[in-house]
Amino acid sequence: QTALNITSPIIPKYLVGFATRQSIILEFAATFISIIMAGKVGSFITSSIGTMRVTEQIDALEVMGINAINYLVFPKFIALMLYPFVISIAMFLGIIGGMAACIYGGFSTLDDYITGVQLDFIPFHITYAFIKTIVFAFILATIPSYHGFFMKGGALEVGKASTTAFVWTSVVIILLNYILTQLLLS
Repeated sequence: QTALNITSPIIPKYLVGFATRQSIILEFAATFISIIMAGKVGSFITSSIGTMRVTEQIDALEVMGINAINYLVFPKFIALMLYPFVISIAMFLGIIGGMAACIYGGFSTLDDYITGVQLDFIPFHITYAFIKTIVFAFILATIPSYHGFFMKGGALEVGKASTTAFVWTSVVIILLNYILTQLLLS
C-alpha cells in the first residue's frame, strides 16, 4: 500500500522497505495484533471463566480449599509469556510479506527493499516493541480474567462480560500504546 503512494520518480524506491519496517516494528506487530488477540483470546478467557462462575465451578473450587484465582488466572499469565515470541514471528513475517508484495507487485527490487529495511535501523525500536508486547500481554491476561471472574448472572451476562472485556482491553491497549510511545520514543 505504501508503494502505491510513493510512485513518484523523485522518491527513492528503497523507502518502501523503510516504511514497511517502521510501521510493522513500531505499531502493527505489537499494537494491532494485541487488539486482535483481545477479541479472540480475551473473549475466550472471559467466557470460560465467566461460564465457570455461572455454573458455580469457581465456588466449588473455593469450597475445596483451592485458590480459584491462582488456579484459573495464573495459567493465563504463564501462557501469555509466549506472547513476545508470537510478536517476533509477526514482525519477521510482516517484513517478509512486505518484501514479497513489493517485489511481485513490481514496485521495487529486492536490493532496494533490503536497503530500505536496513536504512537508519535503530535497535531500540525492537526493544520498544517488546516492552509494549510484555505490557500488552499483562493487559490481555488481567482485564478479561477480571471480567470473567467477577461477573454475575447467567449466559446472557457471560456474553455481555466478554464484550465489555474486549472493549476495555482494546481501550487500555490503545491508551498504553500512546503512553509508552510518549515515554520511550520522545
